[in-house]
Amino acid sequence: MVLTFFKEAYKILKDDRRAVLMVVTDHSGSSPGRKGFHMLASKNQMTGTIGGGIMEHKLVELSKSLLDHGRFDPFLKHQKHQSEASSNKSGMICSGEQTIAFFYLDSEDLNWIKEIDGRKELLITYNQSGVNLNEEFARDSEFTAGEKPGKWKLTVPVNLQSRVYVIGGGHVGLALCEILSTLDFEIHLLDHRPGLNTFVENPFAHFKKIVRYEEIDRHIPEGNHVYVVIISFGYRTDKVIARRLLGKQFRYIGMMGSVRKIEVLWRELLDEGHPQSDLDKIVAPIGLDIKSETTSEIGISIAAQLILYKNAKEGMRKRYG
Repeated sequence: MVLTFFKEAYKILKDDRRAVLMVVTDHSGSSPGRKGFHMLASKNQMTGTIGGGIMEHKLVELSKSLLDHGRFDPFLKHQKHQSEASSNKSGMICSGEQTIAFFYLDSEDLNWIKEIDGRKELLITYNQSGVNLNEEFARDSEFTAGEKPGKWKLTVPVNLQSRVYVIGGGHVGLALCEILSTLDFEIHLLDHRPGLNTFVENPFAHFKKIVRYEEIDRHIPEGNHVYVVIISFGYRTDKVIARRLLGKQFRYIGMMGSVRKIEVLWRELLDEGHPQSDLDKIVAPIGLDIKSETTSEIGISIAAQLILYKNAKEGMRKRYG
């Protein structure tokens, strides 16, 4: 999301030469703008979002008026989404609060924005002094309020994009990739069948690879931003894949199949000596129970579950999975 935003921001700033960068540095409650949301507004164009609605409209207009007066120092603007608020009312009534940082950008900022593209582990730091790039890498966005008035900081990792490894390039894999392509996921499609038409003709996956399922673990890294979807051709290949991935650490791992199939497969893996604790980490049957029938409906149910695991707190994921 951050990388995509700055690619668009670069184009706008190159065209219009001056713009205001808005970054949500903190939020609470049901605020529509979340920490790390970015928006750029010039006199003629805009990209990104800080939460939408009347609040966003007002702050875009504020940004345009700021540009009329030239360069300004970075500052924070607090917004309360309650009609009864005595100050800083956003005009929205969805509850919650958020804080937005404002930065003046001009053509001199094109260099650091261009530098963001292609960097794998880069941290952007926003504070009262401006915007800085840092090679030091942090796993998550972090807002820190200092003890002294006017001291604040937000750090945002640029390329820490959620990666989905879809194992199985059939019709469900094709439908799922199409849905995921509209979301903020980097899509990796893996299959062991060369020439499979739904694999070859899949235009939605960012990366495609023919692999041996007996070596599937060599192609999928562990990590808290890695999601694994096992939707291979059948029971035999699912079992081969599961064996290789059991015990690995992922944000999410799920397997498609009927309840009966999963029960039999789990019993066989237990008999082979795999611990129940490893099996419990695999969400199976995969997807939210929305009574899916078509491949598109199955894809939607899986994508919805990935979103749940991405956005929910640790203790809530299994509850809704």
